[in-house]
Amino acid sequence: MTRLAAFPLVFSNVATVSASRTERLLNLLLALLNTKVGLPRAVLREKVYHDSADNDVAFGRMFERDKVDLKQFGFEIETLMDPRNFGADDPASARYRIGKDSNRLPDVSLTPAESTVLLLAAQLWERAALGSAAANAVRKLQAAGGFRDVDLPAGVQPRIKPAGQAFDDVVAAMHGKHPIRFGYQAVSTGREEVREVEPWGLGSRFGQWYLVGLDRGRGAKRVFRLSRMTTAISVLTTGSFHPPKDFNARAELDELNELPVRQATLVIDKDKLLALRKKATSLQDAPDESGRDRITVDFRDPEQLAEELASYGPHVKVTGPAELSAAVVRRLQAAADFDDAPLPPLEFPEAGRAPRARKRTSEDQLARMLQLVPFLVHHQGLHIQEVADHFGISRKALIDDLKILICSGLPEGYPDDLLDIQWENDHVYISEHLDLNRPVRFSEEEAAALLTGLAMLGDLPALAGVPEDGSGSALESVTIKLTGAAGEAARLAGSVSGQSVAPEQAQAFAAITQAIREGRQLRLRYFSLQRDEVTERDVDPLRLYSLDSTWYFEAYCHSKAGVRNFRLDRVESLEPNGRAVSGSATAGQDFPARLFTPGEDDVLVCLELTRQGAGLADDYYAERTAPLPDGGLLAEVRFGDAGWLPMFVSQHGGSVRILEPESLRQETRAWIDAALVQYDSPTGTKAG
Repeated sequence: MTRLAAFPLVFSNVATVSASRTERLLNLLLALLNTKVGLPRAVLREKVYHDSADNDVAFGRMFERDKVDLKQFGFEIETLMDPRNFGADDPASARYRIGKDSNRLPDVSLTPAESTVLLLAAQLWERAALGSAAANAVRKLQAAGGFRDVDLPAGVQPRIKPAGQAFDDVVAAMHGKHPIRFGYQAVSTGREEVREVEPWGLGSRFGQWYLVGLDRGRGAKRVFRLSRMTTAISVLTTGSFHPPKDFNARAELDELNELPVRQATLVIDKDKLLALRKKATSLQDAPDESGRDRITVDFRDPEQLAEELASYGPHVKVTGPAELSAAVVRRLQAAADFDDAPLPPLEFPEAGRAPRARKRTSEDQLARMLQLVPFLVHHQGLHIQEVADHFGISRKALIDDLKILICSGLPEGYPDDLLDIQWENDHVYISEHLDLNRPVRFSEEEAAALLTGLAMLGDLPALAGVPEDGSGSALESVTIKLTGAAGEAARLAGSVSGQSVAPEQAQAFAAITQAIREGRQLRLRYFSLQRDEVTERDVDPLRLYSLDSTWYFEAYCHSKAGVRNFRLDRVESLEPNGRAVSGSATAGQDFPARLFTPGEDDVLVCLELTRQGAGLADDYYAERTAPLPDGGLLAEVRFGDAGWLPMFVSQHGGSVRILEPESLRQETRAWIDAALVQYDSPTGTKAG
């Protein structure tokens, strides 16, 4: 069976869920699905709400709330009035039912190639706000029986790198149609301003994520770059809006012009910063600064270049333009200011990593059950642990779900009116599904996750060696099938647009995938940014993976006698060396592939992350986390090279600081101060 990636769950198994409410919602759904003439309120109160509502008023409120909840799943409850009865407008004379085809996912049958392409698209969102939606959508297709049992192409794992917490917050606001408020560094003035925006769409261009929406303060459509947001996003849940009809984020962002090429003048230390020197258009000795060179590099985006230059700390000084210099100083000063802030208590929960997730609700559990029943219908006899793994929950949580299901059924309450599920000898069978044998239609978020992911694949299926239907037609045909199946839910897909994740280094990508399939070693010349040098290595390639269009490959490095990760855009040359792989290492079973491989000499570092930087805990595989009152996070992370930490903190300018070890904090602060002194900027260095 196709294994889905371990997408981050949106709830914690330890959270308390009202089993009675979940059971009531399920019983109400079953009752209304399995009646042709409808059920009156009196029957519903007696048969479904007998343990929940003490009086008519309480029942009425509860019933109306449950109707709203079921509507969120797409189940439209019909109200039938009999005009022959006295008081036909009286709710007491009304009958209620749900059509059997209400919100059911249409039949979708996929070929093996289409299933493989779809799985590639779903994996893209593993670390983003749409990750859980993508996993749910694939599970619905598997539950319906139209998704083939396939594996990803050998060693290929694409994924996008979302723009931190802001990405998640914008997607949530778009889905709920709520305005948002945030601080923003205006391009025109350079000043920080507060904006209130109706978020219409979100998309990626030129390596950055952009928000398109109505700026309420200006009464006009505006485009905002997420990396320019200077505060956390506040979702204004009391407000609402309706985006323009047929809005399409891709079309809007296609009109966004790339910034013009400009030149930056930099002073850098001699024999350092090889990455910058490779990009230099001119190089000469720096006058009046012995031991340094003056170089000129082309750039388009000052903020993007400033992020890189800030990481180089005192090894580089920007002499022009002023806008770029100011952007570098702003990052460095933010890092220094964060280091000066009062220290939080260093307390981690005993259980280790704290789940950063919302509380599990009855709606979450019911949504899973509506996938679980059709999945079991089409996959009879699976081991109970395999079912639990498929849904990303514990064995206990699955059994809790099954116990609720077997107690749920039609109002009459006879044995044949109940869902019939058995799991003797740890194998699960279902013999009565009560018309829950088809999964519900895709939600807007699920449709967006799959359709946007498919649009971002580009040439990747062909490069990855997806078997022929052929691969190009498989991408086109699965997109057409899913667009039809999504129906109205495809609306949100037009609100999210990403750039292609196909690698720019197509030749190197093809050579590595071929070497992985054939089990052959490769010899490469590789530039190491951290060590600022080019080395030659013989490697056993294990797998390829991406963050957006930046591709990496994991390999066993013979010169280092260990597994290492290499960026394709830093590979200067690559060719087979004529030897078979040694078998010293195999591709890990973790998904996604880890960008950082732990080692015996790692340094354990305690970090404080702001709310905007909280995603770094996931990016760097924090071993322990603890939430902070302001929405930030404590994180305990292992780093293989402690000398890289000053670059790491400077690059993220005020989103992260080192708390322990104290020696590393001091080294990092000295690095930041030395960089700021070049610009005659006060640092406010604290004692110790």
